[in-house]
Amino acid sequence: MTGSPTTPDSKSSRQSLLARLTELCGAGDVAVDVVEAGLVLSSLRRPNLETGPYRAHLATLCEEIGALSRRRRAPDDALREVLAQGYGYRGDRETYDDLQNADLAAVIDRRRGLPVALSLVWLHAARAQGWNCVGVAFPGHFLVLLDADGARSVLDPFNEGVALEPPDLRALLKAMHGKDAELEPRHLAPMSDRDVLLRLENNIKIRQLRGEDTAGAAATVERMAAIAPERMELWFEAGTLNAKIDAVGAACRAFERFLDLEARQPAARDPEVAAARVEARRDATALLHELRRQLN
Repeated sequence: MTGSPTTPDSKSSRQSLLARLTELCGAGDVAVDVVEAGLVLSSLRRPNLETGPYRAHLATLCEEIGALSRRRRAPDDALREVLAQGYGYRGDRETYDDLQNADLAAVIDRRRGLPVALSLVWLHAARAQGWNCVGVAFPGHFLVLLDADGARSVLDPFNEGVALEPPDLRALLKAMHGKDAELEPRHLAPMSDRDVLLRLENNIKIRQLRGEDTAGAAATVERMAAIAPERMELWFEAGTLNAKIDAVGAACRAFERFLDLEARQPAARDPEVAAARVEARRDATALLHELRRQLN
């Protein structure tokens, strides 16, 4: 989907990795092996990445947490003791916008990252013990919800896994969104694993666009579309970005995919949504027509 120059071998490898990513995320919105998907995403950014040592490291983390749990350590305490205290996983406050902070392999190397990238490690480690753990799309700050041994807790991997009580969450919300913001149940709604992975990649895309790296952003949206190939808005964005970098063939394929998906969607009941879809369909059709002229 992206127009980045590649050799035949590298293109084949990229396509294989994208297919693997789609396979991992293909079960819909049920649980996904988030660290395996994260390592595939890292491999797409670094084609020669050796992922074996990362899997071994993660297995070690899980074993150590399991050992603490068997000694009747509370689940959240076991996670904190190993991940935050033992191995130093924490948020990167000094270079927050560094793209490495949203790359799982780099996060493991540096033990630092964005909240959502760190959360992949916490989700994986908790689930390896049989505990229920999901991502939470708290406004402006990603958290995880741990449900284990009859207790529920909201943990903040960016801040060494500290448990946040309702007053803490309310204060965090107000600090980010103003004193009039009020904590609501939707702020702690669980996210699907695919949405967690999309949020991870979206962090990268935002920073690439901010830095005017359109080709990089197009490659990132390619990965996002592999995670959720039925999300038509991703294909529209892919077409737009590839058109900007003159990757005409890739842009045509993306717009064609968008139009196919859009045509199969049921009619929108919300008038604003329906109008937005009409506009997007019109724009995609016009752009596709112009791009096909360039290919002829």
